[in-house]
Amino acid sequence: MSWIDWAHLLEMLILPGCILTVALTAGITINRIIHRRVSRHISTDETTWQFIFVNALRGVPISLCLVVGLYWIVNTSHLSEPLVRIFSYVLFTVIILSITRVIARTVNGIIDMQIERSEQKMPKTTLLNAIVNGIIYAMGILVILQYYGISIAPILTALGVGGMAVALSLQETLANIFSGLHLILSKQLRIGDYIRLSSGEEGRVTDITWRFTTIVPAGDANMVVVPNQKIASSNITNFSMPRRDIVIRIPIGVAYDSDLEKVERVTVEVAETILEQVDKDVKIKPAVRFHTFGDSSIDFNVIMHSSRFDHQFLLKHEFIKALTKRYREEGIEIPYPIRTVIQADQSPQ
Repeated sequence: MSWIDWAHLLEMLILPGCILTVALTAGITINRIIHRRVSRHISTDETTWQFIFVNALRGVPISLCLVVGLYWIVNTSHLSEPLVRIFSYVLFTVIILSITRVIARTVNGIIDMQIERSEQKMPKTTLLNAIVNGIIYAMGILVILQYYGISIAPILTALGVGGMAVALSLQETLANIFSGLHLILSKQLRIGDYIRLSSGEEGRVTDITWRFTTIVPAGDANMVVVPNQKIASSNITNFSMPRRDIVIRIPIGVAYDSDLEKVERVTVEVAETILEQVDKDVKIKPAVRFHTFGDSSIDFNVIMHSSRFDHQFLLKHEFIKALTKRYREEGIEIPYPIRTVIQADQSPQ
């Protein structure tokens, strides 16, 4: 390395370094100005073409300024041939990666928009976006390698042969990946669905990643992380399909001497009041259905709808408190279980 003139090399790199610094500073400044002004006038709804376009071009001014700076260095600076080649490679890499990033963001935005607008929604998950990004960026990297003069045919061959070894050593990981894809494409689960597995875990689905599905039980308790393979092989009860709202049946009994018309009217009024307070999204009115002459009461069910599975617990809690208070005010009795025992008179001595 003694033959290298470090002072001359440093002198040659001062101007390119200054140009790159100025270009990056200008790009960052322009990007911030554009982002602030555009965000004031463009809708933030992720399902619009405007949002997709703006999100895809986010950071592009920085890349463009960097490309201009590199192009300036390559064509105007008096650099040696090796340095010019290095800067040319860097320039091509920045251009391809910038285009790849814009394409990846655009494709992800279109997929998300179609998912949101479709009637039978596929789940919007981290796994789906990761696979799309991986494919697009892999194609960009292959283009860059081809420009560098690196033949990609041996790489693809090595990947094919090595992929078999990797598949054998990562069977569980690959099984989770494909199980996650199966869950997404089969539309068995959606983000926000409340599910219960045959193994006992239950909660609201928050994300499906490349290896795990995360669910949060009712009441926002600790997160439960379940491998995708276990979910795919389990019996799943999805309380959010085919409709998200569920039917709640609350059994009640009143004394035999109660006015049943009054009981029905008071019970429905209390149920409507609680629904208005707890779950305003419910459009179906509650109902009362008498069904049994019990041992000590006339039994009936209060039928209520809940817009979400985990709302039912708070609905039941508030309804039982309010109904008990109202029954006491109205003089409606909820009897204790009573058994009448008739004992035969003993025969005379």
